[in-house]
Amino acid sequence: MIDTGGNKKTDDHPVAETAWPARGGGGAARRRDKKEKMGRAGVVLMACVLTLLLLVLLFGGRGGAPAVWQNAAKLTAMCEGSANAPPRPGATGADELFGGLLAAGSDRRTCRSRYESPQYYKHSPYTASPHLLQKLRQYEARHKKCGPGTPEYAKSIASLRSGSSNTEAAECRYLVWLPYNGLGNRMLSLLSTFLYALLTDRVLLVRSTADFTDLFCEPFPDATWNLPPDFPVANMSRLGVQSDESYGNLLRRKKISNQPETAASQAVPPYVYAHLAHGLRITDQLFYCNDDQIVLAKVTWLLLQNDLYYVPLLYGIAEFEDELRRMIPARESVSHFLARYLFHPSNSVWGMVTRYHHSYLAHAEERIGVQVRMFPFATIPADDMYKQIMACSRQEGILPEIDDELMEPGNATGAVFVDDDKEGTTSSNKAVLVVSLHADYYERIKRTYYEHAAKGGGSVGVFQPSHEERQQRGQRSHNQKALAEIYLLSFSDVLLTTGMSTFGYMSSSLAGLRPTMLMVANDQKVPETPCVRDASMEPCCHLMNFNVKCRGKAVDKEELARHVKVCEDLPRGIKLVD
Repeated sequence: MIDTGGNKKTDDHPVAETAWPARGGGGAARRRDKKEKMGRAGVVLMACVLTLLLLVLLFGGRGGAPAVWQNAAKLTAMCEGSANAPPRPGATGADELFGGLLAAGSDRRTCRSRYESPQYYKHSPYTASPHLLQKLRQYEARHKKCGPGTPEYAKSIASLRSGSSNTEAAECRYLVWLPYNGLGNRMLSLLSTFLYALLTDRVLLVRSTADFTDLFCEPFPDATWNLPPDFPVANMSRLGVQSDESYGNLLRRKKISNQPETAASQAVPPYVYAHLAHGLRITDQLFYCNDDQIVLAKVTWLLLQNDLYYVPLLYGIAEFEDELRRMIPARESVSHFLARYLFHPSNSVWGMVTRYHHSYLAHAEERIGVQVRMFPFATIPADDMYKQIMACSRQEGILPEIDDELMEPGNATGAVFVDDDKEGTTSSNKAVLVVSLHADYYERIKRTYYEHAAKGGGSVGVFQPSHEERQQRGQRSHNQKALAEIYLLSFSDVLLTTGMSTFGYMSSSLAGLRPTMLMVANDQKVPETPCVRDASMEPCCHLMNFNVKCRGKAVDKEELARHVKVCEDLPRGIKLVD
């Protein structure tokens, strides 16, 4: 599996640079915007002063002075906050909840991103179906009833400890997600697993590791998704394709049966491990068959390890066919809806996102995200990669065109740098955000606009939060910075990502955009076709050599063929399209 958890900042106060702005840059627009903000602040303060005077006149002589000044102090604090607060575009109740996708009532202070993130997305291409909203509310109620700390959870844990196989009487069934591989892979795997929990009426619990803590807020109201540390299954970190408890090995050793004539009366183990990561064997692949899902439905505790986006494979299971159609009629919106529902950056990560965005990107009329990933098996020189990026840009009209005629002696306006200790001093008509482990591509793109003016005027700012040169797995701070950059990319108006990159897949899903994808090099050579426009914002399922033959009820194959296609960036992968 390709792991793309890279592209990190080097510290919490990144320094960004802009390129040469073209003549007549955005400084005037920035000054007008600042004057408008000051004008709004003045109006708010004036209204507050008048209100304070009215309070004193009405109550000052009636022995109510203490109450008056207490209220005045509160009012003054409110006025100062209102005067200094930036405008909140589109922050209505419906927008804050993504059109009802999120449930109301969560604490704003403990998870700022949950209510603030809608301000940063310009649109969502789809509206959530009433059935999806109903399923989410039902899931939240189930999680609150069955999650850790509840009597039902305690009862299920007691049965698991005793080794009881009496799963028929279990009122709650659980799905334990085991993290594996890099951040991009983990997010796509967790998103897929949550959809599977919705389809099977299970409660999703996450086994958190040190490098996965303080990344996300709790997604479910008044409940936790963290698996308690005293969970009685030992050595979960060692579970793998060879484990005796894996579904594939249980089938091979005839400890469990998927034959209809025997499955109905058989006893099932207290828990089953589903190995769905790369390297899975034919018997492991049977997880995606209808008859096997009927067997697994009897298991109270299902432990699952996976490192890819396996949603397209769920569409091949007849048991789920109708429910998927009703929940998400537009197939390409699955990851978009579930990503915006499930993932809310923690306050520490969200602070990194908003500080960088407001300092360098917020004032641009158009934000262009460029995500470059160089895979070890497909490396090419930095100059060749830059040429591929620029060839793609010309082909698809992504980056601003340059005008060589404006570069005459004396026409250059001078370099402009953004000081990270001050409010941004320049306004760019277009902001180009480059996210990569390496600085080479950023430096070359920056130099292009340093030496050439943008055609048609306007200024171009080029920014890169970090360039750590190599991916560092297992570090929480590293993952926090990676997550911040995924979200910064997702606020773009246009996205150019690298094919096969799960980092790019997550950014596109959150943004609700169909990206242009750079094709991965073959035999260390630049591809003849530099990039392709993605037919769907859905991620590609990288499970290759999937050749299991399922028995039992089958889905409508013609319908499936219309909506499951070969990936543009990986011919052996599949993805959902409309």
